[in-house]
Amino acid sequence: MTSIQPPSETIWWKQPLDRVEGTWIAIALVWSLIMFVMMPVWHIYGKQNLSNEAYRTTPAAYMAKTQAMVDQYTVRTMTDQQIPVVKPPPGSDVYLLGRLWQWWPIIELEKGQTYRLHIASMDWQHGFSLQPQNINLQILPGYEMVVTITPDTSGDQTIICNEYCGIGHHNMLGKILVTEGGS
Repeated sequence: MTSIQPPSETIWWKQPLDRVEGTWIAIALVWSLIMFVMMPVWHIYGKQNLSNEAYRTTPAAYMAKTQAMVDQYTVRTMTDQQIPVVKPPPGSDVYLLGRLWQWWPIIELEKGQTYRLHIASMDWQHGFSLQPQNINLQILPGYEMVVTITPDTSGDQTIICNEYCGIGHHNMLGKILVTEGGS
């Protein structure tokens, strides 16, 4: 036999399987079945994956909903840009928008209360990363993401854009202020 001529036996699946090969194939099959079962189990019991909703929207429609919330629930302004701080009642829908290069408005929530947080982008793709809660979402233009959140610690929580959105990306920070109930 030479390197130019094919081997005399060209049907590879009729070749005998070596014991080591068979062992590795069995290990790979068992491991893939374990992973297949663990993915839905981990989603349900692991409390690692966020259950959220997404709806189509337009920047104008979303901005109108956000502005209505800001007009109704503003309690003060913060920062040099006079960004409004809104404090909606527990159980309500809270609207946050991302635009070059800020999260608007600042939101004040009560510890232990549940809210539906709506997030949308007015311009580019942004990343919503709420720290220290470790909630991460991609925020795409034309879509409204809805997440149900219940803050369990009081204090300032930082919103970071973790998708590169342009030259001011490193400055795109926002805040969610979590207060003790009733304050």
